[in-house]
Amino acid sequence: MEDSDTPPGFVRLRLLTPTERKITKSCLVLCNGRVYLSSRLWRERYFQFRNKIDPYSDKFRIHGPCSSGFCGPIEFDEACCLATIPWSKLLGSWVDRCQRHTWPPVSVLEEFRKNECHCVPIGSKVGSTFNKLEWRLSFSKAEQQLVCTMNHTQFLCYGLLKIFLKEVINCLEDKLLCSYYLKTTMFWMMQLGQVRWCPNNLLNCFWRCLKYLLHCVYGGVFPKFFIPQNNMFINKVVGVTRESLLQQLYQYYRIGVSCLLLSPTLRSVLEPALSSPSFVLSPAEGEFRSIADLDKCGMKEISELYFYLKHNLDCYLYFKTISKLFWLSVSPYQMLTLQHCAAQTLVSLAFMLTNSASWSTHKNIYNLDLIICGILKMAARSGPVSHLLYLALYYYRTGRYNKTVNINYLTKRRLSQDFIMYIENVNRQRYNETLGYLPLIRRTKIAWVYHVFLFQDFRYIEELCLEQNVSQEHGMPNLQLSPFLLVDMLSVLSHYRLGNRSQCLQSLTDLQTLLLYDDGTYVPLNFRDLSWQILGICQHVVGDLHGALMSYEESLRQKPHHRIKEATVIRIECVKQQLQRK
Repeated sequence: MEDSDTPPGFVRLRLLTPTERKITKSCLVLCNGRVYLSSRLWRERYFQFRNKIDPYSDKFRIHGPCSSGFCGPIEFDEACCLATIPWSKLLGSWVDRCQRHTWPPVSVLEEFRKNECHCVPIGSKVGSTFNKLEWRLSFSKAEQQLVCTMNHTQFLCYGLLKIFLKEVINCLEDKLLCSYYLKTTMFWMMQLGQVRWCPNNLLNCFWRCLKYLLHCVYGGVFPKFFIPQNNMFINKVVGVTRESLLQQLYQYYRIGVSCLLLSPTLRSVLEPALSSPSFVLSPAEGEFRSIADLDKCGMKEISELYFYLKHNLDCYLYFKTISKLFWLSVSPYQMLTLQHCAAQTLVSLAFMLTNSASWSTHKNIYNLDLIICGILKMAARSGPVSHLLYLALYYYRTGRYNKTVNINYLTKRRLSQDFIMYIENVNRQRYNETLGYLPLIRRTKIAWVYHVFLFQDFRYIEELCLEQNVSQEHGMPNLQLSPFLLVDMLSVLSHYRLGNRSQCLQSLTDLQTLLLYDDGTYVPLNFRDLSWQILGICQHVVGDLHGALMSYEESLRQKPHHRIKEATVIRIECVKQQLQRK
């Protein structure tokens, strides 16, 4: 890693030994008799690779050092970077500065010393023939840890700055500033220690940060927090663009802190308090409203924490870590997150045992079944409403259809409550009135509903093995099912196995009605390819071949989220052959 004649914060990566890796070979460039790794070629090769492994998406594009794309409705940036030597060897002066200002804390600094920084594939904006060979040093992991050291007031101030940037500054001119500048501003202000970070001083904290940003634009220099010699305004905020941005920020400076009212979001919060000194928020109404909104945000974050465990040792390590964290002083939402992780680990362990067991004697079968049922019951008790369905899947797999029907009945009754919260859909008034007085853990067990994940290395239900295999061949880690859909599916199949014809047809009608009339509230639109496939499977099992054919064809018309097209085609051919024989 050479940095002798590169701009601050940028390095060149020189190859010292030969390599057999094809991607590395394709990115090598000869310069002055030395072989270097080209950041531009690396970025382009990775972009080509990203599009190749995800042929269903045409939304990937190069965005700086990243490949930018979408995972459903969520936009993301993905950078293929290289880890370097421990960054304390690179930034000794930064550590000295932190020790002088006593921020970040010593414990955080010690953690930084062990970490590595990364080289991301993008060169500097300074005119040079070596730009395509330059790699930028990234300290994103350290920045995340610094954000975690913020107190409540600092985090609120950071939020105010981001809202103000999005709704006021960047809505008038070209987007010259990004949220990274705001994060850097917060770091500088926190380290310099010139601001009193407390709740009743929040507006002044915002104003000091805005003045610092204006000062940097006025001087044309915005120093990077880790490498102050690196001016992030070079070749970006210069000339006419800098003058225009300076005039814009100076207008806000002349208005004063009331410039926050230019933001629609902040104005809706500030205007009631400013217009009426006697304005008082009703404590009960405010508490109820905040409970629903906070729970919705908490559920969204926690429900995205699913992890894939393949071995018993993985489960052991997770349980060991979770048990240690349980004894720490944690917030209610942190405790809830640990409980969620424990429930997910229990489910993974149960189906891991189911799929890897050797059924040697009746006694072993009996003992193992008791263990698995106990594990799944424990997961259902500690998890949300939808975790009961993993127990129903196990009962169905082992041929206990009456127990499956009983679990389905209990789950469906709980899912039919009008205060249920699923993928941010909730009747806020009923949720607040019914659950507002309950503790957080209790609310999650009564009202929260997550997707049901079927990971590819485990077999949960025989009817979906084909879909799992095809989806796995196309790189999907799991199948995702709506619990409302899975309840009806298991009811159809269980009643059919038991010979309950009328109950089977009623459950099939419920399943079909759900798919025909739901607007995405109970079955997410991204899951419709697998959902229509499941309806077709149920119709196929009970003998409605024409209905099954229509459902399979409808599955092909949906967005291929689960990538099961080949499985659908196979099932369509099977139905057509049966119709021809008839």
